Parts: sequence; C-alpha cells; structure tokens
Amino acid sequence: MENSADNNMETNEDVAEAKKNEGNICYKNKDYTKAIQLYTEAIDMCPTSPNYYNNRAAAFIMLDKYQKGLEDVQRAIGIDSTLVKAYLREAKCHLALGFADASVRSLNRVIELDPHNKQAQSELRAAKLVQHHDKDSDKAFESGDFRKVVYLMDRAIEHSPASTKFKVKRAEALAKMRRFSEASQSINAILVRESLNADAIFVRGLCLYYQDIMDKAIQHFQQTLRLAPDHSDARVALKKCKLLKSKKEEGNETFKGGKYQEAYELYTQALAVDPLNVNTNAKIYCNRATVCAKLKKLDQAIEDCTKALELDPEYLKAFMRRAKCYMETEQYEDAVRDYEKISQMDRTRENQSLLKEAKLELKKSKRKDYYKLLKVTKNATEDEIKKAYKKHALLHHPDRHSSKSEEDKKAEEVKFKEVGEAYSVLSDAKKKMRYDSGQDLEDMDGGFSGFDPNQIFTSFFGHPAGFPFGGGGGHHRDSGYYNSGFPGGFQFQFG
Repeated sequence: MENSADNNMETNEDVAEAKKNEGNICYKNKDYTKAIQLYTEAIDMCPTSPNYYNNRAAAFIMLDKYQKGLEDVQRAIGIDSTLVKAYLREAKCHLALGFADASVRSLNRVIELDPHNKQAQSELRAAKLVQHHDKDSDKAFESGDFRKVVYLMDRAIEHSPASTKFKVKRAEALAKMRRFSEASQSINAILVRESLNADAIFVRGLCLYYQDIMDKAIQHFQQTLRLAPDHSDARVALKKCKLLKSKKEEGNETFKGGKYQEAYELYTQALAVDPLNVNTNAKIYCNRATVCAKLKKLDQAIEDCTKALELDPEYLKAFMRRAKCYMETEQYEDAVRDYEKISQMDRTRENQSLLKEAKLELKKSKRKDYYKLLKVTKNATEDEIKKAYKKHALLHHPDRHSSKSEEDKKAEEVKFKEVGEAYSVLSDAKKKMRYDSGQDLEDMDGGFSGFDPNQIFTSFFGHPAGFPFGGGGGHHRDSGYYNSGFPGGFQFQFG
C-alpha cells in the first residue's frame, strides 16, 4: 500500500511538472489564458510548489490582473521566503496597483537577498518616484492646485496603471476644475469594474453636485456613506449639498411671493455655502441680480450678473439680465456689447430686436440730450416744456453773467444756445418725433445752421429797451429794472 501511494505521488508530481512546462510554452507564445489554465492544473496536483504560483502570477500580470497576480506571488513567498523572482513580481503588482510603499518594501527584500540585482534597483527608483508623486499630489490638493494634481496623477498612473486610488484622485481633481465630462468618464470606467467603490461613487456625486443636479448628488453621497460610514468627505459634501439646495429653493419661493429683501438675504446665505460650486453659484448670483433689479438696486444687479458670468462665461440668462440693467441705467455701450454676445449665442428675432434698440439708444445718447438740458422727462407736456425753457433761458442768458470772466461768459452763451435748441426741437411735434426716433440732428430741416437763440427768447419776453439781444453792446442795469418774477430775480427794463 505504501509503495502504491509513493508511486501515485511521483506520478502526480511528474504530471504537474509536465503541465507547468506546457504552460511555459503557452506563456512564451503569449497565450496567457491557456497558460493560467495549465498552471492551475499543476497547482491542483501539487499545491506546495512555489514556482507554480509564481509562474501563474506572471501570466496574470501579463493580462493586467495584478490583484490575482499579487495573491499568487504571496502564496509562493509563503512557501519559500527566499524566492527572489516572487518578491520582484510582488513589487510589480504592488506598484501597478498604486501601493508604492509596499512595492518599496518588496524591492528592499530583493536587495537583501541579492544586493546586486539591477532590476530591483531600477524598479526601486520608479516606486520611490510614485511615492513622491502621491505625497506631492496630496499637498497640491490641499492647496487647491488641482491642475498639478492631475499632472502628478498622470505621471503616477504611468507606473501604476491599475491604481483605482490614483484614478479616483485624478477624477476628483478634474471635477474641481469643472472638467465634468472627463471626470465622469474616468469614474464610470472604475465603477464598471468596481460598482461598490465608495470613493468612485463619491466623486460621481461631486460631478452631479457641481453641475447643480442636487437630488442625484444627494443620493450618491448617501450611498457612499452606506458603503463607508466614516467617509468624512461624503458627509461634508452631503451637508453642503442639502444646505445649498434648501437655501436656493427658499430664495426662489420667497421671490415668487414678492418678499424681495428676504429673498436677497437667502440668496446671499446660499452663496456663502460653497465657493467651489461654480455652476450653482452662477445661478444664485443671477437670481440675486433679479432681486436687486426689483429693489431698484441696478448697479448691484449689474455687479451680480458680472460675477455670474465670471463663473459661467456662457450664461445667457446673466447676459440678458445685465444688458437690461445697462439699458435702464443708460450705459448703452455696455448694453450693445452684451446684446451682441446674446445675439451670437441665441440668434432669435427678439434678441436681434433688442440689439437694434440698444444701438439706437447708443446713437441717441451720443447726441445732445434735450430732455436733460431742460430737465424734463420724455413724457413732458407742452406746457412743462415751455416752463422749463423759461427757467433755463433766464438762468443762462449771457446778460445775467456779464460780470463773469470771458471763459465763464462763453460757457453760459453755449448753454443758452443749447437751451434754445432744445426748446425749438421739443416744442415742434414733428421735430420731437424725429428726435425721439433717433434721427440725426443734421437731417432736421437743415439742422441748426443760422439758429439764433435770442429770437426764441424774445418771443417769450419781448425786446426790452436797453437790452440789445442778439449781439453785443453794453447791458444797462439800474434801479428802474422790472423784476420778471422768474428764478434769480432777473430784471428787464421795459419802455
């Protein structure tokens, strides 16, 4: 019986060795799947041979199955703790998976066993380089230098192609940089292989959160915490997400209810929740700008729209709100610039019409503003225009300023003439209509060539003796002047 058992064992070992040799041939022919099958048969027949595990690990590594390769070389080392090739492969698997510290330990063990092993020395340099990349990326992440994080992780992944940790860190940095498409692609590739990877689920949640898809983001953060209850980043993100969502929604409801000051305060609180959430904050700035417009705080509305556009340069709604505020504050050049951008982004008839209107107002703004000269509104009645003319004509008539310097007298003469021009246009229904429509002044019945403001003045006040209106001469003033009753007590001597 004993001899029979010995013969069977010898037969098993011989068969196992033959399977291993056949597996080696398949390995050399790059048929790694078949090689793994043969090595496995050899292991089943002789499970105490470290070389069989080591060989199967090599085939797993060639198929990028580093975790399985690591398990096999560790079994080999458990059987023979002096097997240099196993330690080299263990180091390779550790590094490929992103465990640089473990790779360094394995390689140091190789050097202990074989001090002149050049492969170990070369791979040790690579492992230490990955260690530096990992540590430096942590510092860059803390400082907010996410571009550097991506660069360092790209370099690390060159040596650690199967590192989920490095790929997740890179994807999170991409999300912080608002490169959501790239971040999502990377994370989705990880989740195809590891559907319950808590860190990957967390980063997918971040991508949703930063794109203002709050409900789905909350679901992802909650799933992360179910899988990893101590995941502090997910806990913080979930709290911010819920708070930001509630403040924004409260602001919206309060605005709809006409409580504008309360809505302003809620939007302001929302903006303080997370400065990194660019997309959501852009919308909140635009919402707050709408509130400011309702509160007649147009300058702040413009400022909030500008902040929204700094966060999202293609935010059409913010351009529309800012352009409208520019129009209302008569900043027509800025309004034209915004409406041109709007028309490029959304070429509708309505937007083209708004641009045309802004250009017309800009053109009109470059002319003399006759309404401002007379200090009346565009809806002023004929009587209001007459009263305004009387007041300002008396205020700027050159005779009233005869004692001033030549420079001041000339300035008053210009103002007196402009007041006359303003009245001549605004008191004439046809001219006023053409003026309001933006027609150039030069096109109005020959413009103002030969225009004499004194004629209009005389039509209101007559031609008092001793006042040679319309050109030069001394202006006499004595106790016989008649007080006209107009502002300033300006007096005229009538015959």
